[in-house]
Amino acid sequence: WFAGASLLCGLAPSVEVMVAARALQGVGGALLTPGSLALLQSGFHPDDRARAIGAWSGLGGVATAIGPFAGGWLVSAASWRWIFLLNIPIAALTLLATRHVPESRDTTMPPGLDIAGSVAAAIGLAGVTWALIGADSGAAGVPAAAVIGVGSLLAFIAIQARSPHPLMPLELFANRWFSATNVVTLALYFALGGSFFLLVVFLQTTLGYSPVEAGAALFPLTVIMFLLSARAAALGQRIGPRIPMTIGPIVAGLGLLGLSRIEAGSTYVGDILPAILVFGAGLVTTVAPLTATVLASAEERHAGIASGVNNTVARTAGLLAVAALPGLAGIGPGDFVEPAVFTAGFHRAMIITGLLAAASGVIAFVFLTGRIPAPTEDAPPCRSCPLDAPGIRAPEPAV
Repeated sequence: WFAGASLLCGLAPSVEVMVAARALQGVGGALLTPGSLALLQSGFHPDDRARAIGAWSGLGGVATAIGPFAGGWLVSAASWRWIFLLNIPIAALTLLATRHVPESRDTTMPPGLDIAGSVAAAIGLAGVTWALIGADSGAAGVPAAAVIGVGSLLAFIAIQARSPHPLMPLELFANRWFSATNVVTLALYFALGGSFFLLVVFLQTTLGYSPVEAGAALFPLTVIMFLLSARAAALGQRIGPRIPMTIGPIVAGLGLLGLSRIEAGSTYVGDILPAILVFGAGLVTTVAPLTATVLASAEERHAGIASGVNNTVARTAGLLAVAALPGLAGIGPGDFVEPAVFTAGFHRAMIITGLLAAASGVIAFVFLTGRIPAPTEDAPPCRSCPLDAPGIRAPEPAV
């Protein structure tokens, strides 16, 4: 599905086709992350889940950071179309890999799709996003879009309370750990999405980086996520998620505040790299324990829904950041091509995102207290043993 939509984007780039294809990409992408986390939750023994989620987070961070670099190189060396066509061989490899993955499903889930909830959520997010983007441009219909968006989101909540097969079961949020972790996700990923969006533009507009150089500037973050995610997950399992989810966002916020000091004439090694390393250290400390906490705070049969809700919160935070952060920082539509004006707005944006990231750490410290409530469901049959468990059969004696 995702590969087919990418093919349409690359080969038939009309506005109508691009909008439809990107919508299909969104549907395909929405099926991937929650499903992969649900498989990790059901396929690994509880003693090994944190390490598995750490590896998942590390590889996800690698992919996220490589994206701007690969995209910049393709735009410069070939064509922007290749950004979409690159997804086709990756999707083919994914299909081959899924042949070796065992299935996992919730047999208690009532049949049916929450069509009304899906429509209300889509209209709500579209309306709010349109209102945020158009607020500074004077576009017509902004107040109406805001009213429709907020009203649709309120209707979505009401629908979820009554639906026999809700898209987002509200009982999940009765768990304080689940609710608090998603609030942390919303704040942290708003800071992450907004800062990355503006940083790549800033490096090109103000410092004169090429698209490849701007993408490569984030490569150290890839290395940090790849090398340390599993260790951060193991630490969170050993000492609990509260401390990593408190310290990590605060450290990430310090890194973003460091980026607010960059200006024309700043060097990469002396000014940009230290801030990226601090930000990466905070991010890697947070992401794996955060994901593990979301899954641990829900019943195993709800693992797919819990991860889907958290992924939706993260993606929504990034969407809202791109829509709202430029306006909050005083960056107008024409300021992106004015280095001096954009630099001042970029500094304000990094301060906003830095403080927001640090605030998410404070939220974790205040609300993630005690122990994660144990799921109320009966324990399912063990599907696997710990990776370091004794062998099922004793080894053959040496001859």
